[in-house]
Amino acid sequence: MARILLVEDDPALSRGIIALLKAAGHAADCAKDGETALFLAETEPCSLVILDIGLPDMSGFEVLKKLRARGCKTPILVLTARDHVTDRVKGLDLGADDYLLKPFDASELGARVRALLRRDHGDPNPVVVIGNLTIDRARATAEVSGRPLQLRRREWAVLDRLTAKAGEVVSKERLIAEVFSYDDEVAPNALEVHIARLRRKLEPDGPAIRTMRGLGYMLKAS
Repeated sequence: MARILLVEDDPALSRGIIALLKAAGHAADCAKDGETALFLAETEPCSLVILDIGLPDMSGFEVLKKLRARGCKTPILVLTARDHVTDRVKGLDLGADDYLLKPFDASELGARVRALLRRDHGDPNPVVVIGNLTIDRARATAEVSGRPLQLRRREWAVLDRLTAKAGEVVSKERLIAEVFSYDDEVAPNALEVHIARLRRKLEPDGPAIRTMRGLGYMLKAS
């Protein structure tokens, strides 16, 4: 669905959040300190940053401030154990898009992630219809003419990215960057394999995925 950068130094918590994000179909990278977070945010494209405040080298507030000062417009969800109103106000004033207190329920984190991604795509409605294809991003399901599509995690991620840009060309490089995590071992034809599987599952009455040679792929809007 999207590539997400998690900034969290607690190993157990980061493993749990990464597992939750990947189970929802996202590609997820993790930074354990502020400097790594700033580097990854600027070098690896992502659709959302989940940012802890208590980091070992600098405050998450400082990371947030630097990201916004450098022109980063990526939605940022702040995680913190601090429950003071002044801290929440500070984070929002520095440019955070949402705030979630620890400890939190996994389902609430998932819902906030989905809401921020929809907002970033300019579409608050989780259900998207393109021809005979219906995608429900909240449930991570897709169907063609009422026929449920049995999609693997990365097939869903590719379809979601193409759906978000239906009628537009999405470059191969962009798809790879958003579908695979930074440390994934990606075979040279991995994306082509997922595209081929998606085409078979969308046939015969779903929208077509066109190959735009030298440019990328496009989900036919009509």
